[in-house]
Amino acid sequence: MPASASFLTKLRRFADQESLQPDLGRGLRATIAYMVPLLLAVAGWLPIEVSFVAIAAQNIAMVDVRGDYRLRLGLLLAMTAIFVGAAALGTVAAGHLAAALAATALIAVGGGLWRHLSADYGMGLAISSTLVFFIALTSPRHATVGDHAFAALVGGLWGVLIQVANWPFRPQHPLRRAVSDSWLAVADLFDALAPAEPGATLPRAQRIHEREAALRTTLDQAYAALAHARTGLLRTRLESLNFAAARLATRVTALHTALEPLLASPAFAPLVPALLPALTALGNTTRTVALAVVSRQPAHLATAEVRLRRLANLLRVLESRILAQSPDDPAGAHLVEILRHLGDHLPAIHDALRATIDRADERAAFSLELFDLHTLTLRPLASALNLTWRIDPTLLRFTLRLGVLMLFGVVVFKALGLPHGYWLPFTIVVVLQPDYGSTRQRAAQRVLGTVGGSLLASTLLWLDLPFAALATASAITIFFFGYFVRRNYAVAVFFITLFIVLLTETNGSVTLAFTVERLATTLGGGALALLAAFYFWPVWERDRLPPILAAALRANRDYLRLLVARLTAGQPYDRDATAAKRRAETANSAAFASLQRMNGDPRNQQVGLEHAATLANTNQRLTRALNVLTLHLAAGDPLIAPALTRFATLADEALAALATSVEGQARAPKQLESLLLALERLAFPLPPADATDEPSRRLHWIYTQLTRATTELSAMLLTAQESAPPQTADPTARHALP
Repeated sequence: MPASASFLTKLRRFADQESLQPDLGRGLRATIAYMVPLLLAVAGWLPIEVSFVAIAAQNIAMVDVRGDYRLRLGLLLAMTAIFVGAAALGTVAAGHLAAALAATALIAVGGGLWRHLSADYGMGLAISSTLVFFIALTSPRHATVGDHAFAALVGGLWGVLIQVANWPFRPQHPLRRAVSDSWLAVADLFDALAPAEPGATLPRAQRIHEREAALRTTLDQAYAALAHARTGLLRTRLESLNFAAARLATRVTALHTALEPLLASPAFAPLVPALLPALTALGNTTRTVALAVVSRQPAHLATAEVRLRRLANLLRVLESRILAQSPDDPAGAHLVEILRHLGDHLPAIHDALRATIDRADERAAFSLELFDLHTLTLRPLASALNLTWRIDPTLLRFTLRLGVLMLFGVVVFKALGLPHGYWLPFTIVVVLQPDYGSTRQRAAQRVLGTVGGSLLASTLLWLDLPFAALATASAITIFFFGYFVRRNYAVAVFFITLFIVLLTETNGSVTLAFTVERLATTLGGGALALLAAFYFWPVWERDRLPPILAAALRANRDYLRLLVARLTAGQPYDRDATAAKRRAETANSAAFASLQRMNGDPRNQQVGLEHAATLANTNQRLTRALNVLTLHLAAGDPLIAPALTRFATLADEALAALATSVEGQARAPKQLESLLLALERLAFPLPPADATDEPSRRLHWIYTQLTRATTELSAMLLTAQESAPPQTADPTARHALP
């Protein structure tokens, strides 16, 4: 192959690869958004304040917005309105220190609100709108509110226009939606596989037949949509994900075939409750895949990864229970083989999904709590908006801390009269994050990028570059800032520092004082942010999580002890049971809050995050099973049964072993293994579901919930086994959650 042809092939391959990533498009949009107003202003064709136009346009154009196009447009227009308000507020407060401080406090509260409303878009909006506010705050006294607000409006609309103009050329959403529909159809089929509830309107066989027909139609429609799409790497990866859904559907059909004779067998009835958590997890996992492929949000990908891990453990537990309780049943062995095929397919699903997420490596402080999903929740952009009134205490403390530091920064630069003194409080806004790990990482990256950019830019002090060269260099630096801002923040800061120097050079010569001022304010702002974060978070969340998660496990153990005591004594649901329930739920909430903070730490401090999230979610499912059990507490109706006593003993030992294992106080893989085997062999004498007498019906529901609880406990033990390090000769060795 000629060298030129080989080069063109590599170039096309690179362009195809980059088309899956938002970085190239973001860099181009940022360059056009900023440079067009700048060149128009230099030519005298833009009679309004160019800095507000360019900054608002650039930040609107750089947003990687996802979801329905109407929702995208609404979000971009709302962001434009916030920029207009920030410019107007800063201009009004520019002339008076008291007004400036009050306005700064309001901007800090607004930034916290944007973060609360959207973890995906809120941080960027908070930072960029604060920059517009600070620039307006340093405006001269003769500046008018209308001029700055109008300039921000023009810039925001220019950024919106750049975003909208790109949509017809990259209509990825319909293709992603088609693949998402395939996964939703698979989820619906999983729902139909569950044993029919009493009073169901359609027979189970009819529901399954209808869902299978709908699945075949949906898969065909997705294949047709992909076949007519433009050839490229994205289409190839979406086809792989759609094929993964088809292969999963094949296994679902085989699962249905294997379940039919077993569900009609009385001998299999005690295992039906153990099957339900796996079927529920299968439906929730496939719906999460559908949500992630459309939204492309890292939070949904992380949730899918945790769900896949939990699902794999539930399938393995179900296999072991079937083999332990019906070892000589050929139908049970066939079902186990199908479940193994299902489990073997999960890594392929993970890889295919991850390949379609353009920001798969991006992390943020989002929750890893797993909720049951339904079709109505699949609104990609709307699902990124948090419309609840409950404010996360961590975010509240962060907002208060940020507001105090911003006020201090404004007082300093106003008192010293620094021309660009707003860099001090703005650096604080950029560096400070709700968790210490991200703050420390941001501070190091920003200082490193600023110092490197300033050192290189200092050479410009000795060059007298023509305007054309300055404009070209500015366009190149702003492009690379937009390209690297998500990939490598330190490199992005390096280029934005060069850009600021070049931009200043176009308006007048750069002095050494300019470089020193930027370095000093950056270092000062970064140091203040680090000190504030260190005061509230003196340790990594990875070190705080084990005792919090262990407390949640022990709270469930205490809750279970109390409920078993009430069942065996024939006592009703009382105040003590209510208190135990609240303690368990509060402990679960604390564990998820800790997981969310850990998810915001640097990646090297997130080791074991998925294991911990799997444990926390399974422990929460156990709490829910126990909550249902409280409905069957009845006064004067004691339940004395060997199976209940055996379950209580094993569950108590399992939760105690899990708690000590999480805390790293003991290494007992053999103990975990023996408990897991004992739970797998535990069978409850389940009365028929159609029993008419009240005692039998009550006993059926009690044993059903206990079987579910046994399954969740087994899944937790399996998770703990996977995360435990190898046994060492030192019996006193300690380890924390890996």
